[in-house]
Amino acid sequence: MPQLNPNPWLFIMIVSWLTFSLIIQPKLLSFLPTNAPSEKTSAPTKTSPWLWPWT
Repeated sequence: MPQLNPNPWLFIMIVSWLTFSLIIQPKLLSFLPTNAPSEKTSAPTKTSPWLWPWT
């Protein structure tokens, strides 16, 4: 079964992960978000129970 042969797919996978981890990921993480998250206090919402017609 050729699917079980790790050559060359194992090497390709390792090289692609190393490329992502060492080159692409630091470049992506260096960008600053345009809208920084802010602390917002959420107002509690008042809920009313449903009026079921069969109760």
